[in-house]
Amino acid sequence: MGVLYTEAEQAERFRLLAREQLPRLYGIARKLVGSDAEDAVQDCLLKAFRNLGQLNDESAAPAWLASILVNCCRDRGRTKGRRPEEVNFEDVEEFSLYRKIAYEDPFPYSDSLHLDFLEEFTAEDVRSVLMRLSELYRVPLVLVYMEGFLVREVAEILEAPTGTILARLHRGRKLFEKHMWSYATDHGLLKEAAR
Repeated sequence: MGVLYTEAEQAERFRLLAREQLPRLYGIARKLVGSDAEDAVQDCLLKAFRNLGQLNDESAAPAWLASILVNCCRDRGRTKGRRPEEVNFEDVEEFSLYRKIAYEDPFPYSDSLHLDFLEEFTAEDVRSVLMRLSELYRVPLVLVYMEGFLVREVAEILEAPTGTILARLHRGRKLFEKHMWSYATDHGLLKEAAR
C-alpha cells in the first residue's frame, strides 16, 4: 500500500517532480513530435497529475513520466492520421553512411571524412532528420541514444518485446543514416566551405 498524502502534499509533490523533469520531458517531446512538443508535455503532465497516486517509488518517476509522454506523443500522431512510412528494408540494410562518405568523398582534403561530415550538422539539422523517421523508429532511437534509457526500459515503456526494440533500433539507425545523407545532399552540407 502506498503512502497517503493530503491534497496539498500531493500538489507540492507533483510540482517538484514536474519542475525537475520538465526540461527533459520537453527535450524528448521536441525529438518525437517537433512543434507539437509543448502540447504533448502539457497532456503528459495533466495525465501524470491525475494518476500521481500510482507512483509509489519516486526513483521511478523519470521513466514513469517518459512512458506517459511517449503515449501522449503517439496519441498526437494518431489523431493527425499519420501512417508509418513504407520502407524497403533491403535498401536500408545495404546502406552504409561510412561507405557512402568514403566513396563520394565530399571533403577531398580531409583525413577524417566521417567527422567532417557530422560536423556539418547543427542540432536543428539532426532534429529535422529525426522528424523524417516514422515514430516506430524515432521513439526507440530518442529514448535509447539521446535520453539514455536501457533497451529493456524502452521495451517496458513501449510495451514491446526486447527483440522488437532491438530490431527497431537497428533499422532506425540505418534509416537515420540514410536520411542524414539525403538531408546533407538536399541542404548543401557536402560542399566544402573553401570550394
